[in-house]
Amino acid sequence: MIVKKKTTVDLISESEKTALYSISFEMDGTTEFEKFVQEFEQNATYNRDYQRIIAALQAILNVGALERFFRPEGKMQDSVAAIPIEGGKLRLYCLRLSEQIVILGNGGVKSTQTYEEDPKLYGYVLDLQKFERILNDNIVKGYVRIEERSLDGIEDLTFEI
Repeated sequence: MIVKKKTTVDLISESEKTALYSISFEMDGTTEFEKFVQEFEQNATYNRDYQRIIAALQAILNVGALERFFRPEGKMQDSVAAIPIEGGKLRLYCLRLSEQIVILGNGGVKSTQTYEEDPKLYGYVLDLQKFERILNDNIVKGYVRIEERSLDGIEDLTFEI
């Protein structure tokens, strides 16, 4: 039996250029990005990598979610990417929907050749892939609209992934 997880989307930060959202699973009420911050903000081993990711997010807020800030990670038909684009072992997975909208997921230490080889990282990427498919269905049906930096209609929706 496949258990569906109830998921919502929360606005994390917004600038004149970009809006950063994150998915949140109903069972714990904490966004995936907040979980990432809680796990790595005080982690001395990965502090440099964490600071690099936070600096990249700040740059994205300042200039927009330009492709150069993201490493494509998923499949050809999805928007899954990782931050940072270079160096370090720590990865934050996200969906780059446009230059104005990014949905942050969770991440962790990449100690394998690919994220698929690590069950934890693979799970984070799968959640984002499933979420994106359901989000796109809701856009096609007209329940959600992308308006520049905002996802209109998303605040009232719960997605099951």
